[in-house]
Amino acid sequence: MSALLKLVQTEARLFVRDPVSFLLGLLLPTVLLLGLGAVPILREPSPDFDGIRFIDYFAPSVIVMTVAVIGLTSLPAFMAGYREQGILRRMQTTPVHPAKLLAAQLIVNLLAALVATVLVVVAGRLVFDVPLPGNPFGFAIAFVLGIGAVFALGMLVAAVAPTARAASGIATVLFMTVMFFGGVYLPRFMLPEAVARIGDYVPPGVQSLLDTWNGDAPDVVQLLVLAAVAVAAGAGAARMFKWE
Repeated sequence: MSALLKLVQTEARLFVRDPVSFLLGLLLPTVLLLGLGAVPILREPSPDFDGIRFIDYFAPSVIVMTVAVIGLTSLPAFMAGYREQGILRRMQTTPVHPAKLLAAQLIVNLLAALVATVLVVVAGRLVFDVPLPGNPFGFAIAFVLGIGAVFALGMLVAAVAPTARAASGIATVLFMTVMFFGGVYLPRFMLPEAVARIGDYVPPGVQSLLDTWNGDAPDVVQLLVLAAVAVAAGAGAARMFKWE
């Protein structure tokens, strides 16, 4: 068994054993969707959403929450904590380079985000008959670019934060920003027009997710912005990352 695979298994066990990461990252988005769907009026077609139900309209925002919780809370705190505890420094003296631990963390958190998203989609479909993405190929592209941008921002936080507490503080600000522009705190139709338009380009790109969920093509400019954020933040994280 390769060293990377062993690290992935170890990090996966640690992720599952951590109640905050497991409950908030994997289960809370689905619980939120089920809780909202339990309100009868939110399952009725509404003219505010062009005749669709609120629960259908809100599903992409729950996916925003899923990606943000894992990419902007769990990932930065874990990596900054490993640096603070000297784990990365000690690994530099072993045949297992600390970069492999970084790769293992990324793999585990990406898989967690995928699992959490699948749970949201499946639960919404089975319990409330929420439609599946009408443009699955476009949705996949928007999701990959969106999650790439969010995780790159999370790694940038992990690269510059000296301690796990500092990483959590910085990541919380980013998390709240993403949640606000993603329509989690307030549905996007209730936001001022200028704020909603800014939210179109804030990772993970809720408007692209919403468009493709409804069967439309994603906006190319929005996708390019997400890709640019992923590349820029990822390059910055790689350049500034400190192992100790």
